[in-house]
Amino acid sequence: MSVPQISNRSGRTAWSRRGVLAALGAAVPAALTGCAGAAGASEGSGGSPTAQASGSTGARTPTVTVTPADGTRKAAFTSPVEVTVADGTLSDVEVAGNDGSTLSGSFDDARTRWTSDRNPYSGTKYTVTAKVPGAGTHRAGFVTRAPGETFVGYFTPEADSTCGVGMPVSLGFTHAVSDRAAVERAITVTAEPAVEVVGHWFGDTRLDFRPEEYWAAGTKVTLSLRLKDVEGADGVYGTQSKDVTFTVGRRQVSTVDLAEKTMTVERDGATYATYPVSGGDAEHTTWSGIMVISERFEQTRMQSSTVGLGDEYDIKDVPHAQRLTTSGTFVHGNYWASPSVFGGSNTSHGCIGLRDAKGAADRSVPGYEFYASSMLGDVVVVRNSGERTVDPANGLNGWNLSWTEWKAGSALR
Repeated sequence: MSVPQISNRSGRTAWSRRGVLAALGAAVPAALTGCAGAAGASEGSGGSPTAQASGSTGARTPTVTVTPADGTRKAAFTSPVEVTVADGTLSDVEVAGNDGSTLSGSFDDARTRWTSDRNPYSGTKYTVTAKVPGAGTHRAGFVTRAPGETFVGYFTPEADSTCGVGMPVSLGFTHAVSDRAAVERAITVTAEPAVEVVGHWFGDTRLDFRPEEYWAAGTKVTLSLRLKDVEGADGVYGTQSKDVTFTVGRRQVSTVDLAEKTMTVERDGATYATYPVSGGDAEHTTWSGIMVISERFEQTRMQSSTVGLGDEYDIKDVPHAQRLTTSGTFVHGNYWASPSVFGGSNTSHGCIGLRDAKGAADRSVPGYEFYASSMLGDVVVVRNSGERTVDPANGLNGWNLSWTEWKAGSALR
């Protein structure tokens, strides 16, 4: 650009004030663009130019833009991170969180845009490093906002435990879930050896997973929770990102026939033991169907008032009690009934009783023997009780649903 000149009377060249101002005005846009990344930090998450390399050839220099914008203090965590470049290409992009996590991503065909494969985590400080050939390395940073209300899923069984072949993976959520598909999509259960595992919702706070048949003995099961920042309900986000494994032990399935008043224990395909039992009487019949041991107590207190039976009993030291339903059905030892009851008559308030001794220390009695041979997740099948099949949600008893019925309870089917 030529700058207008005028000559003064002395013959010296003088610069036109108007020409000087015009020349300065033409330089201002380039200076502003180059300084855009130095703008003050904001609480928004819109993109803004973060850096521009200088060039000496007269060609337009690359400008890198990061979304969320550089310096944002309360960026959204519900959208991917995006890095773009104008008048250049991206050779590499790294996004690292102060929690040690990183965000992988992909470029468009022109390598002018990079998008993270997933959203950033909430409450995390991120550093973005982008490399542009011929223009150096550009850096930006932002902090995502913390979520408001949160929820977690309490899972069964415990990590690193060994369980029976009937143990489902069961999660109870601390907040009602309205977006069941989003939550179920963020949870996977895999098995080695591999089998299909499907989720089933029991209401809006419980999600169970199981295969079509009982687990094979020796199976390794992995629960992968990727609930962090998943919106389970309006404005309510998950917080967990972890893997949990448990192992399936030997196969033990016990069948209680209350017409015969016996329990036959089968282990790995062979009869392990047979015990005389007593089930629920005519007024307090025992649930029928497939039930799974969900809790075990060497001794525990049982009160009729806790199961809606008034003050009919209060036994402070019931030995070898193993829970079968949430509503209060147990298979347990019994020291207060006559030995002739077991195998002879059904006299209980709905539980399955085996002869036992007070104090739970006598190893020779059936109550002790069965308890010692059992583990969480073992299957107990009750037949001929005179009662209908137990509700699948009453305990860990989803095996009472057919595979078709079970899959129909998935939010992803």
